[in-house]
Amino acid sequence: MSAPVQRPRFHLLGIIVRVISTLAILSFAVWGTMALFYQAPGPAPVRMLIAALWAISSLLALYAYVRWHSRLAALIYPLMIAALLFWWNAIPASNSRDWADEVAHIVAGVVNGPEVTLANVRSFDWRTSTDYTVRWENRTYDLDKLASADLLLSYWSSPAIAHTLVSFGFDDGQFVTFSVEIRKERHEGFSEIGGFFKEFEMSVIAADERDIVRVRTNIRKEDVYLYRLSMPKPRMRSLFLSYVDTANGLNETPQYYNTITANCTTIVFSMINHIVSGVLPLDYRLIFSGYLPSYIIDVNGFTPGFTLEQLQSGGAISARAQATGNAADFSRRIREGVPGIAPLPQP
Repeated sequence: MSAPVQRPRFHLLGIIVRVISTLAILSFAVWGTMALFYQAPGPAPVRMLIAALWAISSLLALYAYVRWHSRLAALIYPLMIAALLFWWNAIPASNSRDWADEVAHIVAGVVNGPEVTLANVRSFDWRTSTDYTVRWENRTYDLDKLASADLLLSYWSSPAIAHTLVSFGFDDGQFVTFSVEIRKERHEGFSEIGGFFKEFEMSVIAADERDIVRVRTNIRKEDVYLYRLSMPKPRMRSLFLSYVDTANGLNETPQYYNTITANCTTIVFSMINHIVSGVLPLDYRLIFSGYLPSYIIDVNGFTPGFTLEQLQSGGAISARAQATGNAADFSRRIREGVPGIAPLPQP
């Protein structure tokens, strides 16, 4: 009696399942190794050992599954993944760490009619990146006098990546800048990879422009561009209050920063998208924030009548900031020549 013929479609299905399973094991091998390296308890050598053990276990499971068609590996490794994910999701964010001076506080706001009082507005006097006068202040802003919203992008390495800030101007000459930043501890430095693996909490900083802009243009020598946003006053007000709400929420419930899903650009997009009833399209330029100006001009978010090249050329403020130094009219002088900005009132 002849042996039954194996149906091709079931054979193909088996191959697809094995390919998907193999890719899944490889993916969790890499992700788990990195997650354990960054978040396992103990000093660096201990974390490296734990991460190495996960990598070795994953490769053994993969070998057993591929080479021996081991059902045991097919059963045990998913349990290992489940345990890893349970541990990962249980890692709590915190507001109580030994924070670096510049992120020691998250801004907090109290709204009383049109007036918003912000606690912990940063107003450092920067001399170098390590020599500065620490100053946190309480300031009150009248939203009835809200006059402008400006986007600032600060480039420090790649043209694809920039830090995003939004600065609000008032009729009385005041400016306050909001920035969504990693909340690094005193011993930490920024890491794009670490931002994927809960290395940093998230913070919202409100600051004087002579602090948060000047430290980038004059101290770190970054390339900073300023763009006037085309936004009706009710939406400006809503965006301002969205920053306040986000900051108050982080003070109550800390969250982790994520390089892709919760960074300085995606948080701003989420707030604006909510304000304009979800009409903004998703786009790769929300991740590669250095290209954000071309996205915003596509959705008519800048002052009309200017090309992208004109906006970028006129919005390059680093040289003006360096020439201005720490002058009291810093905010006015860095805006000289920026397309769409009329002469500003003296503070």
